[in-house]
This record gives sequence, C-alpha cells and structure tokens, in this order.
Amino acid sequence: MCVAAAPARFTGTILYHGLRNHGEHGRVHVLGYQNTAQNLAPGPNAMLLHLPAAGMTQANFIDTSGCPRILRDMVDTLRPVPRAPGGAYGAAPQPAGPPPVQVFDHDVYTVVLATDPTLIPDALEQVPPPKRIPANRPLFDFYAAMYPGYAVALCCFDNREALAANPLLMWYSPHDPDRFALPAIDCHTGAVPDLGAQVLTDHWVVFGTDEARPGWGAEVRYSPHYDRNNLPQAPLHSGPAAPFLPGRVMGVQFTGWHPNGDFVIPHTDVLSGNLGSLRRVAPGWAPPL
Repeated sequence: MCVAAAPARFTGTILYHGLRNHGEHGRVHVLGYQNTAQNLAPGPNAMLLHLPAAGMTQANFIDTSGCPRILRDMVDTLRPVPRAPGGAYGAAPQPAGPPPVQVFDHDVYTVVLATDPTLIPDALEQVPPPKRIPANRPLFDFYAAMYPGYAVALCCFDNREALAANPLLMWYSPHDPDRFALPAIDCHTGAVPDLGAQVLTDHWVVFGTDEARPGWGAEVRYSPHYDRNNLPQAPLHSGPAAPFLPGRVMGVQFTGWHPNGDFVIPHTDVLSGNLGSLRRVAPGWAPPL
C-alpha cells in the first residue's frame, strides 16, 4: 500500500484516517501512515502519498518523534479482529496561497510537497544528495493526470534511515469533508502503478472520528509519550500529536491479493460502524454518499 520512486519492499503497513474537531483548525481530517521499509535500490529512495487537499504546508506535518508507537497502539487495540473478506475491498481554511512546491525536512525524510507533481523533478535539486532520487518524470506525470488538485508528498530517505522513521501524521481540510479517501495505490518498482493489477496486501486500515456516538469502537491504550527531556507523558494530553489523536478506533486487516487502488468510505458509514462499505477503487471513482 505504497508507491515507491525506486525498487523497495514495504511490509506491515498501517494507514489511519480520522476526523477531528480541532480547537484551532476546526473540522479537519488526519492521515497517519507507517510501514517497515526495505530499500532495494542502490541509492536513495522515496515514497509518494497523495491527499485530497489544497493549501498544505510544512505546518500540516505533525511531529511524532515523542510518540513513535501511536499507530501500532491503534492496531494493538483492534487485535484480534476478523480479516477483511475478499469482497470487502473494494474547518478552518488553511493559509492562502502556499508555494506550488515546498521542500523541508520532517523526521528522517526530506519532503517535497507539491500541488502539481510535474514540478517535483526540478525541485529535487533542493533535496540533499544522500536522499536525492533520480527525476522519475513518468511517475510524477501519472500523479498529475490521476489526481488533479491533490497535494502530493514525496518523502525521500536514504538507506541508513529507512527503518528508523517515526509514523507520518498530517492534518488537512479535505476536498470532500464527508468522505474518507485514503491513499493506497501500490507499486514498489519505481514504475507507473498498474491500476488494473492485483496487488499483495499486508496492512491495517484504521479509522477514528470525534463525531461518533459514545461507546463507538475500541478505546486506544497509548504507549507513553516522551517529552524533550525524555520524561514519559500521557500522549492524549501532551505533545504536538496529542490534539490530533483519536480516543477510540475501528479498523480492518487486509491480507492477500486485492485490486490496486485507493480506499474510500463515507463518513456516515464510519459513524455507524459499517466498515463493510470500505472499497478499494481506481483514481477518480467516487462512491455514493
């Protein structure tokens, strides 16, 4: 459940999507992503994530260095649950006018965040050489054609740091606030993804929402969060990630072969606990709400 800019192997993927009524930003969506990466390329590599959002900046990327287990804690909360059957695959405005492409460091990554993926190759000159990938123009052209209006994050890493990454966690105001759309197209070779292919999956898809009824889902027992002085803190009450973390979650595990594509589900189905409507679909497909 990841697209790599060069050959790589990703296992144990966790994809989280939540809705938060944030005190400062309003009603926003939150995406969390983590996996175990093995870089099979001789040099640096990168993974791509696409988000149905505009106006994203570095400020949308949340520091998780003090709470590296938050996504694994969510999955531990949900074990054991039945694996997804074969048929189950399937706000305050942000700052106006951010630059069309931004380059910044976040955790072990150098992130190239673009409103137009075709701008990424020229921006790679700003990436430090140990993390700078070759300009894979066919891949970026694919994203421009398939996901117009999306923010695309190219997360560059080097071989040494590939296994040391903390979870990625970011918030945004989505194009459609009533639909959860999760980036999940798969291709680990560096080539353009084949949207007609079956792909081997090994991941969890986890949901949270502030608008659920009492007792919805399962309560998460988070591992201690550590502050800058390396002192343990309760993660739901301190640290930069705290305002974006759910107290309760639902989720489903996917294994085996499934059609390539993204995950989509109406927020109303998440609220009702109907995760059977979760579908993996090709870009541009929109389920009825």
